[in-house]
Amino acid sequence: MVAQQAPPLPEAPSANQAAASKPAQRDQQHEPSKNHILWIIPNYRSDENPADIKPLTPHEKMKVAIDDSFDPSAFLVAGIFAGMSRLENQYPSFGTGALGFAKYYGGAFADQAIGNIMTEGLFPIALHQDPRYFVKGTGGFWRRTGYAVSREFITRGDDGRNHFNTSELAGNAVAAGISNLYYPAADRSLGNTANKWGQQIGLDTFFNVTKEFWPDVRHKLFKHSEPEPATVVDPARQPTR
Repeated sequence: MVAQQAPPLPEAPSANQAAASKPAQRDQQHEPSKNHILWIIPNYRSDENPADIKPLTPHEKMKVAIDDSFDPSAFLVAGIFAGMSRLENQYPSFGTGALGFAKYYGGAFADQAIGNIMTEGLFPIALHQDPRYFVKGTGGFWRRTGYAVSREFITRGDDGRNHFNTSELAGNAVAAGISNLYYPAADRSLGNTANKWGQQIGLDTFFNVTKEFWPDVRHKLFKHSEPEPATVVDPARQPTR
């Protein structure tokens, strides 16, 4: 009988392969999520891979809005804006103390949630527009900044063409109007509503710029140098004593 040849054993990973895998594991463990800017600001509507764009379904558009509105960090962001409004004593009738801050907090959270639902969910669904921000990623600082600012007024449609960004501009206008239902009656005026709308447009424009450059910042902060290849000594070539 002819003896059967034993199947070859799988090769063990080399020393430099094992060393190379460790930085990659560290990167995955410590690199912040793409869905948060500076670990805090929700960023579910940003797309860093515009080369492969597929239209979102109505369900996906609403999911983007809900994720941006109810991400755990969104509660912290609302607290920051509430604190800023309280320091400015923006609504004196809200009062002071814990109860006053709770009113400021409720208003700030409602502002951002309703704004997100309008501009990222309902309006994009009705108008067949894409609520995402597509990172340009190339070009100089001013060119990319100009692109980011322009996205407040120009957006991508589900048909792949550029559209006037009605979802963003009209959606924020409707959200500013709805806010009159829960802010003090003394502040319910056309001028104050227009001021809220303008502030939100300016804030969203600023966030577009941060979305454009956050991938660069994230890459520079968490870029690890390539490990030096380990020297592996072949036992067969070791000198004998």
